[in-house]
Amino acid sequence: MPAPGSVAVPAPGSVAVPEDTGGSPAAAVPGCDPAAGSDGDEAPPAPGTAEVRRAALVSKLLLNVFATGHGAVDAGQLARWQSDAGWFEQALGTEPGGLRRQGGAGLGAVLAGLEGDLVRRMHLREVLADPVLASRLTPSMSLIEQLLRDKANLSGVALANAKALIRRFVDEVAEVLRTQVEQTSVGVVDRSVPPKRVFRNLDLDRTIWQNLTNWSPEDERLYVDRLYYRQTARRVTPARLIVVVDQSGSMVDSMVNCTILASIFAGLPKVDVHLIAYDTRALDLTPWVHDPFEVLLRTKLGGGNDGPVAMALARPKIVEPRNTVMVWISDFYEFDRSQPLFDGIEAVHRSGVRFIPVGSVNSSGQQSVNPWFRQRLKDLGTPVISGHIRKLVFELKSFLT
Repeated sequence: MPAPGSVAVPAPGSVAVPEDTGGSPAAAVPGCDPAAGSDGDEAPPAPGTAEVRRAALVSKLLLNVFATGHGAVDAGQLARWQSDAGWFEQALGTEPGGLRRQGGAGLGAVLAGLEGDLVRRMHLREVLADPVLASRLTPSMSLIEQLLRDKANLSGVALANAKALIRRFVDEVAEVLRTQVEQTSVGVVDRSVPPKRVFRNLDLDRTIWQNLTNWSPEDERLYVDRLYYRQTARRVTPARLIVVVDQSGSMVDSMVNCTILASIFAGLPKVDVHLIAYDTRALDLTPWVHDPFEVLLRTKLGGGNDGPVAMALARPKIVEPRNTVMVWISDFYEFDRSQPLFDGIEAVHRSGVRFIPVGSVNSSGQQSVNPWFRQRLKDLGTPVISGHIRKLVFELKSFLT
């Protein structure tokens, strides 16, 4: 019996289940008597040992994932929960951590919430100060949120371990987002540029079709007079991308995801990326936009927000309005500054800038957006994007194409 408040999470597959005793399979299942029946009807077949073992394993896994108890949690318990949650996610057809990253309003949000609760119940500073315990931590959005909030109170070994965890998480998320960005080519095909005559560009279907008249029935061979290649050169218009991120307490996921996304787009050819973070003050993070790790270390999560201050810093960066996109990530709760901020947004939009308001690019997909702003932005023709970060990737790709 685990101690009160602990999280009992044995390794997957180690659950004790009834062994086959050599008798009837029903003997291992209480209440399943082969002789039982009604009016001489034959009793339904009892489950065998394999079925019992599977049911016990599934039951234990569900308990480990969803019954997390209460009280303090150590690094080992968190690691075991993350492992079991990973097995559960795999059973549902996603990679470990997939549901927690994808989020939504359902199961992904529940798992992310459970993980966040476990992280909050840890004595994180003590764990980070011990290299052995810190090595057991697996980076997650919940853990990174706590590290970013607490980084000012860390020093020495604890701070070094915290930075290592943030760096690992940034690299993992960057790899996922980079794949999503690269799935669609940037720019349209430039037909004026001859195709490169290399094997990877060979258009096999067109080559066969154009040479069908050279088919020899006697030899049963197709003689090729000419090879055809795909045109791959892209016509890319230099674009300026201005990303403005609300770094108040409710926007942690957005801050992490968008700084990483901005760095990826900054690495694309002919895309000029600027990054601004704001709360009650605005901070130009453009010099570090290529390194999201450095950006996150320079952010100060929490506090209020002042959108007009951020707009005043962002507007001078607009040089060619019709060649500029401004992404504004916030919950848009500006209170007495709502109208001034909306006036600034409207002016930017009217100038020809493509304005993309984003209410949520987080792992849970749950983000409250000020209804006043939501309606006015919709009326302006720039509806708020909410949900998974893939939506923002799609919007930015469509602008650059």
